[in-house]
Amino acid sequence: MPSLAGKRNPNIGWLFPDPIGAGKDYYKRTGIFPIMHVTGIRRTLVEQHPWLPAAVLKAFERSKAKCLEELEDTSTSKCTLPFVEEQLKAARELMGHDFWSYGLAPNRKVLETFLRHHHGQGLSAPPGHAGGIVSPLDPRELHHLK
Repeated sequence: MPSLAGKRNPNIGWLFPDPIGAGKDYYKRTGIFPIMHVTGIRRTLVEQHPWLPAAVLKAFERSKAKCLEELEDTSTSKCTLPFVEEQLKAARELMGHDFWSYGLAPNRKVLETFLRHHHGQGLSAPPGHAGGIVSPLDPRELHHLK
């Protein structure tokens, strides 16, 4: 059950009786694992600081790499989740090594599917392409941020 919402309102609960099973099934059928969060930067900030999107992406990539490095280090547990090593192995077997991918290219299918459904439910104009909602980053711009 969603942590706080279900405790305050008995009418709030999981959409599926087995959310993990439903998520795995959906991923196997579609190759899509829904995006959990997005990061936005105001256009005015990007206009003032064109390097900012690349720097933010680089910071998140570094943070994720550090987190996974810590999770993979089994010499001492980093969290109190039983079978954490097995969970990490199972996630990678199902979804590949980079299961929380960042950036447009690895998330294009997910974003375009989201935009199509968003429009289909009358929430937005017809979708163009996912690149229209994401600042284009040239990977060559990232080298100086190491």
